[in-house]
Amino acid sequence: MGVVRVNVRRRIATAAVLAATVVLGGCSGSGGTATAPPTAPATPAPVAATDGLPGMPPVPDAHDVYADAGANMLSDAAKAAKPLVYVPHTKSGEVRVIDPATFATVGTYRLGGELQHVVPSWDMRTLYATDDTTNKVVPFDPVTGKPGAAIPVQDPYNMYFTPDGTSAISVAEAQKRLVFYDPHTWVQQGDLPTPDCAGIDHADFTPDGRTAVFTCEFAGRVAVVDVARRTLLRTIDMPTRNRHMGPQDIKLAPDGSVFYIADSDQNGVWVLDGAATHVVREIPTGHGAHGLYLSRDATRLFVTNRHEGSVSVLDAYTGAPLTKWRIPGGSSPDMGNVSADGAQLWLSGRYDRAVYVLSTTDGSLIRKIAVGDGPHGLCVWPQPGRYSLGHTGITR
Repeated sequence: MGVVRVNVRRRIATAAVLAATVVLGGCSGSGGTATAPPTAPATPAPVAATDGLPGMPPVPDAHDVYADAGANMLSDAAKAAKPLVYVPHTKSGEVRVIDPATFATVGTYRLGGELQHVVPSWDMRTLYATDDTTNKVVPFDPVTGKPGAAIPVQDPYNMYFTPDGTSAISVAEAQKRLVFYDPHTWVQQGDLPTPDCAGIDHADFTPDGRTAVFTCEFAGRVAVVDVARRTLLRTIDMPTRNRHMGPQDIKLAPDGSVFYIADSDQNGVWVLDGAATHVVREIPTGHGAHGLYLSRDATRLFVTNRHEGSVSVLDAYTGAPLTKWRIPGGSSPDMGNVSADGAQLWLSGRYDRAVYVLSTTDGSLIRKIAVGDGPHGLCVWPQPGRYSLGHTGITR
């Protein structure tokens, strides 16, 4: 699926958005909801290279920060990689490697611990399997698909890279802090305690790269971080503070106008303004909203509803619901990504030892692949883009 630049896709009718959004005044843990016309997201001004985080690649298109991550827009480093899908397992302590052409498992690497995510490095030359129980990351060579020697890292539940590529960030969920490392030597650079952000886990960055927003799953809020100064700017409570399985994955809209935040307990997506100051509305999606992934042309946002076995498809600019895909049979869609050509959405089945491959055209199930126990942060590689911000492949 090629890159599409059609402005009409970005202007969904007001009536559609009205039906899909819920004003915050009507939100509560058990009460009803009310609807009202939402405020249209403001289009941000173009981001000049001088305004961005020093050293960060410039933003080429202020209306689509993912413009350089379109279908098959592979960097030289990504072109060298063998097309493979890496599936870490939290229960069986292994990474299974799948050939996406045949859907066959071509490697099983028992690394021990509780493997959470497979994370592409900023320069796209290494993949890291994160293990937060034995405090390590295991590098994989994407050219061969094979692992190397483990690297000591503090509590890496998840991992991100600053947009300038100078730091790897271990999201130390159990320790309630962010630990910064040199991404080449793995010497610790410093850390940032986040004591009021229980369950810190997922993140995304503003278009200028200066601000990061981390979700706090067990505190019902997000933490807003100054990237250059490594300081906590503020925390923002969600209108309903779910503390069991609250805020999960987070994704910046293509034009930078808002952040979308999946909330499993809320069964939907919160919409945070692009400056990360307040929540503006809520979008119901489905039971157990969890992972957020963009189509390759950045016009659609896929939301995995883990507890109902479905994927909601939203307009990536307005948040308007477009359709919902049901995965047949018992399913628990969790984490994954879109293939380089944009044709397939790969997702781990967290609770049923499976990986699902869906068509991004109509959501049909192409293949269900049996894997190990507890598949989690699945990484489809290679991915288009100039650089990686981490997680399972956030590229720009």
